Amino acid sequence: MGTLDGRVAIVTGAGRGIGASISRMFAQQGALLVLNDLGSGPDGTGGDAGPAQDIAKEINDLGGRAVSDGGDVADTATGRRLVELALEHYGRLDVVVNVAGILRDRMIFNLPEEDWDAVIRVHLRGHFATIKPAVAHWREQRNPGGHYRIINFTSDSALQGSPGQPNYAAAKMGIIGLTASLANALARYGVTANAIAPGAATRLTATVPDDKKIADDPGREQDMSPDNIAPLVTYLAGTESDWLSGRTLGAAGYEVKLWNNPEVVETVTSDGPWDLGDLADKLTKSFRPKADGLHPSIFMGQLPK
Repeated sequence: MGTLDGRVAIVTGAGRGIGASISRMFAQQGALLVLNDLGSGPDGTGGDAGPAQDIAKEINDLGGRAVSDGGDVADTATGRRLVELALEHYGRLDVVVNVAGILRDRMIFNLPEEDWDAVIRVHLRGHFATIKPAVAHWREQRNPGGHYRIINFTSDSALQGSPGQPNYAAAKMGIIGLTASLANALARYGVTANAIAPGAATRLTATVPDDKKIADDPGREQDMSPDNIAPLVTYLAGTESDWLSGRTLGAAGYEVKLWNNPEVVETVTSDGPWDLGDLADKLTKSFRPKADGLHPSIFMGQLPK
């Protein structure tokens, strides 16, 4: 028996890369699948229903069960349709995995507004489009023990500040906020929500110039296959992960990380309205030692002391 036997999952971005790896492992573990992929280029242009159809056929040929959809996930009608497909074909829905994404990388001073809008749309609205109809259905079930799962995809670009991806980083940090909100709002309905920041060699990462990438730990050699992301997602999709919600996890190679939620690391106070000089003195003495230690190789190393 598999860990996902009989569980019904929607996976977006399922036709290639991380989404395809997740779909294959879900099927191996007994999940019944609705697979969505627009089949566009890495920048979101074009479309081809083939990638999603190919993964669905591969799974069905091996004895699994999968249906495909080639719609634009940022279209709210697509999100509704994916939920309807799950209910029509399998009679239930247990898991939503939002992997679909695009890149349109530019430094902020060269970024066209249409590239900002396109990336925000696919990532943030694309998550909203699947999540809203899914949780509306789960709320109607009135089943606090339902083991329902939302698994979103964020990025180290948000967590560490990729310099050439302001639109992507903004969208991915928005997904972290969305995930925290979902976890707080939906626990009463038996829903957990978590975000994953993956590290893997995919079509998208291949488009990023080396000088714009967030560097790995020095000397670390890993297998950066998308297949290494799938086990964590599979665990989160199962019924044993009820204890984990509202968190961000990293997965790359043979490592899985639990990221800390934002927290206050230092506070300064005044007895009354701030005097500017007093504030400046306290910030420099109290905050600067802490701030200098936060991602020093990424932030402070690039700024004049």
